[in-house]
Parts: sequence; structure tokens; C-alpha cells
Amino acid sequence: MEQQLHTDAASAPKRNGAAHCEMSGVTYSITELADEFGLTTRAIRFYEDKGLLKPERRGQTRIYHPRDRARLTLIVRGKNVGLALSEIKEILSLYDLQDGCETQNRVAVDKFRKRIAQLHEQRSEIDLQIRTLEDSCARLEAQIEVQVKEARKSGAPAAAVAKPAKTKKFEKVIV
Repeated sequence: MEQQLHTDAASAPKRNGAAHCEMSGVTYSITELADEFGLTTRAIRFYEDKGLLKPERRGQTRIYHPRDRARLTLIVRGKNVGLALSEIKEILSLYDLQDGCETQNRVAVDKFRKRIAQLHEQRSEIDLQIRTLEDSCARLEAQIEVQVKEARKSGAPAAAVAKPAKTKKFEKVIV
């Protein structure tokens, strides 16, 4: 496990606010960031391989600065709302344009609006599927009720009437 890196480990600030980012010399280990963000160290290294993070290296040790932590925050948020890593990378790459982040913000808003539209479309498709399944259940339940009534009229035993059809059990269900 990589050791935690701080300018002064004894006086290291608690890491649950933005104020610690303003302090100079604060660094993070890969393990600290993985724990904070609920990620694996492998995921963080993957983001590094994809060019989303660029930690300082001292030998085999990765040293993350507040900028890396901020980028990781944006990566996690982007993934949580369904953005592709390429989209996240594009947004992050616009940070250093020296335009007060105007271009970065405009591109981000455009991508967010497109994602919102995709989610609305998905919601419409899901709502249609739910309605279709609910209608099918109602139709089949009504059909079952008719079948039970007809079976009772013909004198079939109640246990045979109410018994559901046997289905094969699968050991593994792939969803």
C-alpha cells in the first residue's frame, strides 16, 4: 500500500471540504483518493491511462495534488450521470484555455443537455415497456380468471385449477 503523503502528516487537514484544496503542499496517495471516492486503485490508474489524470511520479509512487482530486471529482460525477470517458476528457481538457472556463462550461452544458435528452428518451421507452407489461399482466390475469371459472364449472379439482404451470428453473439468470 502506498503511504500517505502530506507536507506535514501530523497536521494534515481532514479531507471533507474544499478548504484543504487551497492549502499549498497538500497531496494525496492513490489509496486516499480511492477510499474517499469509493473507487478501486485500479480504476484510478485506468483514468490515468486514459489521460484523465496526470499525477506526479516519484519512483513508483503516484502523488496526487488538489487539481488531480478536483479532476477525479468531475470524472466520478460525469460517470454517475452517464457521460462517456471521452466526453469527460473533452470537458476537462478545456480547463486551461485561459478564458475563465467559459468554453469548458459551454461544452459541459451542451453535453449535459444532450444527456438529459437521452435520459428523457430512455424514460419514455421505460414507461412504454411498463405500460405494455402492466396491460399484459391484466389481460393474462383476466384470462386466468376465466380459465379457473370454466374449470370449476367442469368439475375439475380446485388444486388442479389453481396450480401454476411448471417452468424450468435456471441456475443463473442473465439480466
